[in-house]
Amino acid sequence: MNERGLDHDGTIVREGALDRVPPVFVPVVDAARARISETFGRARLHSAYLYGSIPRGNATPGVSDLDLQLALHDEPTEADRADAKAVEAALDRAFPQIDGVGILLTSARVLLSDVERHDGGFFIACLCTPLLGPDLAEGLPRYRPTTLLARETNGDLARVLPRWRARAAEATTDADRRILSRFVGRRVVRTGFTLIMPRWGGWTSDLDQSAELFGRYYPERVEQMRVAAFVGRAPSPDPAVLRMLIDDLGPWLAAEYTAVHGEKAPRP
Repeated sequence: MNERGLDHDGTIVREGALDRVPPVFVPVVDAARARISETFGRARLHSAYLYGSIPRGNATPGVSDLDLQLALHDEPTEADRADAKAVEAALDRAFPQIDGVGILLTSARVLLSDVERHDGGFFIACLCTPLLGPDLAEGLPRYRPTTLLARETNGDLARVLPRWRARAAEATTDADRRILSRFVGRRVVRTGFTLIMPRWGGWTSDLDQSAELFGRYYPERVEQMRVAAFVGRAPSPDPAVLRMLIDDLGPWLAAEYTAVHGEKAPRP
């Protein structure tokens, strides 16, 4: 892998691996594997994956969360979602070195579908680390930092901004605003990075690096993007920060993204 996250043939290298998990998080990963296997079993679970800072090797004890993607044989049901919530709660209670657990549920069929080829498929093949079961990446292509990938991963920001505004209006506590600012900050930075990804010609998931790379092409917005990267790591309860992200940087970014890459294909 070169300094731009690419293999020798110019394709994006999978960014995480189990042998990169920091020692303090190894018991967490082992427990997640065991609990997921016990809860979902082979009848429901096709495969399970880690993603985020833990498999990338740069997680911070007491700060980082545990991110998991489960690929199910069938479409997720309410019972599946309830079981996932129970696993999240149990792991979060058991391990102080993590600050929260998030489990995504998707069917293997959807992740391998044509419409998800450059979104959910890319996510599995390049951003997820196999934890249990057969690796879906074996049925997916190698990916390059193209306009198509940019459009299909983050070309829907304009559609999500109204939902963020509604959540911000409903937030009544500092805890609510911290949760939202972390989510919004991360998504804005990743959208900013994928906006310039084809021009830069590589891949990174590092928030600070993403913000600085974005600033090479849009220096007039780099300070706002740095704030987004900061709250993506250290969430802020300040309503003014949320307003900046959702009502200023967000709309500009959505319009620029559409102008450069077009809009993401609608999902069923």
